[in-house]
Amino acid sequence: MGQPSSDLLSRLLLNLEPWRNARTWRIAFSGGLDSTVLLHLLVHLAKTQSLPALSSIHVHHGLQAAADAWPLHCQSVCDALGVPLQIVRVKVKAGASLEQAAREARYAAFSDVTLADDLLLTGQHRDDQAETLLFRLLRGAGVRGLSGMPTQRPLGQGRLVRPLLDVTRAELEAYAQAHQLRWIEDPSNQDRQFSRNYLRHQVMPVLTDRWPQAQASMARSAAHLREAQGLLDELAQIDLTQAATPSEFEWLGLPSLELAPLMKLSVARQRNLLSHWLAPLTRLPDTDHWSGCTDLINATQDASPVWRLADGELHRSGGRLWWLSGNWLRTPLIDSPWQEPSRALRLADNGRVMLIGEAPAGPLQIRYRQGGEVMRLADRGHRDLKRLLNERAVPAFVRGRLPLLFRGEELLAVANLSGLDGNPQEGWRLHWDPLHEDQGLR
Repeated sequence: MGQPSSDLLSRLLLNLEPWRNARTWRIAFSGGLDSTVLLHLLVHLAKTQSLPALSSIHVHHGLQAAADAWPLHCQSVCDALGVPLQIVRVKVKAGASLEQAAREARYAAFSDVTLADDLLLTGQHRDDQAETLLFRLLRGAGVRGLSGMPTQRPLGQGRLVRPLLDVTRAELEAYAQAHQLRWIEDPSNQDRQFSRNYLRHQVMPVLTDRWPQAQASMARSAAHLREAQGLLDELAQIDLTQAATPSEFEWLGLPSLELAPLMKLSVARQRNLLSHWLAPLTRLPDTDHWSGCTDLINATQDASPVWRLADGELHRSGGRLWWLSGNWLRTPLIDSPWQEPSRALRLADNGRVMLIGEAPAGPLQIRYRQGGEVMRLADRGHRDLKRLLNERAVPAFVRGRLPLLFRGEELLAVANLSGLDGNPQEGWRLHWDPLHEDQGLR
């Protein structure tokens, strides 16, 4: 192998400078042109620079017969370069978009292997960035989508970095040919039925024939839009300081926002704030589906509206917006009496409940609200549970999940609600942990 281009090496080293102290640099190695050049460059860089340990990972999707030979090719390349290779086989879920499903399976595998202080390096280049911008533009993406692929982002417990986004495909091809590198040509990359391939083979050549700097200009536009998105994120963070106030029900462990500060904002700022807040929680909806957000915010005070999103639901209750997902969307059931009140009771899809202090005389049972329950209070006599929950402004979605302690038909306690959760004279109270770790909530 000849010596790599000093220009490419210096650009790569500059782009990776912030992560020189990482534990591992792992290359996402498909065996294609981009990742082959990236791997080759890094191996040569390691000969003259003190770098983190290099390794590579090949994800085998099993979607076409030709791909069965690729792990062997990748292994031979890595063996020749002295780089350890991990081969991961994934199952791609059936769906409307095979491209998207394969990408999700691939990045899930990448996420699993990326530990704290690890870097996963991918080989996307400037031409890919231009295609991404054009593809998302045609799908009606907003500023976040049109900002293209970020140079780095969180992945697993570490980070994903794309150090070749300022390098063209032509530069990579010239480098590979000059160094007589062998790489895999994926037959599916020629299939014009895939939108990306259609853009790459049918559209981009026409654009660059008319405007030779088209790809560079698109990449520059993506950079401008990333900067604009950064400003929108800063604005969202400012607005969040007003809306992300503590709730009386912090013990629920649920993300929530105060509604009043949100309603003072323009519709555009409301959407910007909610997009920023929801991004780590769920896939964001398309433009048409955002009407559900308007209905949620503008509902009457006595309503309990719900906005259903891809990975959960946004509820409005008690002057706040609440994010619910995982077990919070399942109806909890009690399947047996509380045989050992001295021990915590696991609740199906609802955490666990426990008695703190000496348990009252039994037999005891945990139930959920059905309607019509009455509770005897020492200083107020018998009171409807519904009224008591209204007085405490308990969010509507919590009321059917609150563990209730019964002795026969007598309601003794309502978990976690001060004054209703036990008997101070007898020295016990009922505590509910809705986010017990065994639930596996999102």
